[in-house]
Amino acid sequence: MIDLRALREDPDRLRASQRARGEDDGVVDRLLDLDERRRAALTSFERLRAEQKSFGKSVSKAQGEERQRLLSRAKELAQQVKEAEADADRLGEELDAVLRGVPNLIEDGAPPGGEQDFVVLEHVGEPPKFDFEPKDHLELGESLGAIDMERGAKVSGARFYYLTGVGARLQYALLNLAMEQAVAAGFVPMYPPVLVKPEAMEGTGFLGAHAAEVYHLPQDELYLVGTSEVPLAAYHMNEIIDGLPRRYAAWSSCFRREAGSYGKDTRGIIRVHQFDKVEMFSYCDPADAHAEHLRLLEWEKEMLAKVEIPYRVIDVAAGDLGSSAARKYDCEAWVPTQNTYREVTSTSNCTEFQARRLAVRFKDGDGKSRPVATLNGTLATTRWMVAILENHQRADGTVHVPEALRKYLGQDVLEPIKR
Repeated sequence: MIDLRALREDPDRLRASQRARGEDDGVVDRLLDLDERRRAALTSFERLRAEQKSFGKSVSKAQGEERQRLLSRAKELAQQVKEAEADADRLGEELDAVLRGVPNLIEDGAPPGGEQDFVVLEHVGEPPKFDFEPKDHLELGESLGAIDMERGAKVSGARFYYLTGVGARLQYALLNLAMEQAVAAGFVPMYPPVLVKPEAMEGTGFLGAHAAEVYHLPQDELYLVGTSEVPLAAYHMNEIIDGLPRRYAAWSSCFRREAGSYGKDTRGIIRVHQFDKVEMFSYCDPADAHAEHLRLLEWEKEMLAKVEIPYRVIDVAAGDLGSSAARKYDCEAWVPTQNTYREVTSTSNCTEFQARRLAVRFKDGDGKSRPVATLNGTLATTRWMVAILENHQRADGTVHVPEALRKYLGQDVLEPIKR
């Protein structure tokens, strides 16, 4: 959540952030009003409690009618203290509820607007030019014996699939390469739980606008994660940590309901309910968060270079940011049969927003406890197979294997299976 002290000092910054996101900036005045009333209620409560304590000494010394009068007043004070405390608690809960619905302040420089208002920062690589009609990833995957959507739907329903044979091996190769790179860069490898408690899911900001995307198991009061960002952010929940930055890389399965996306990308494995991913996560000093964000982006670009696919980097517009993100960069790979770029990585700077909710802190140079900054970034996912298959296909139906993946696959070319 946002910092109330910073809000008091510069409310116009949140107003501007809300407008850039396309959100209501009237929430600023509501927050300021609730904050002022809550602080006034706390002041009243503390004053009455102090009077109550002082009055108690007078009662103990009094006798006769004076004592009865003072006891009657003490009873009145006790009721007033109780009411003042209840008033302060109520206002505190109301303020907290409003705060939890307010998205993070965007970073200076993030483009305003909605989903289509992103800014292209760079193009890397040239889209391939084919002298034949290219096949899409599903047709290629089926001919290679790599993807089986039909049986996935039979067993689990729409948007589920099997990766079979070389398809499974290609995913293992891709994610192993990503984990190898992360470890070489100093990340601690992790295999996290994919079922988490409500406080972990809410703390990372996924039970607000994104709640419809989340699978919930009400009988156990647990949630299936859509990204290992969630268990990684909650790993140090309610802790004071040192040795910043702390960087973790997790390999996990991820689950998304894809609510409201019916009719979009229903063919193949672009938008599915279950996929695997290697996710980078960093805890750092807030003063270093901007630079750390750029480092995560560079690691993503390094990984994309290894699989030899053309892509572009975009600066995501404020209205398309998740509630926790102050800024986000996406890398979008070229998909030949769609003649467009599709997102394959995201990296977000969540500043102190998640850490305030999850109570993850560090000691600054003055020994003061402060929230850390949290950042996340995709290093590889199942979706990358779409771009790998389509960009590296050949006229004879074979697929060239990028050199970096060959040591895991043990072959240079993927060939159609003989039926």
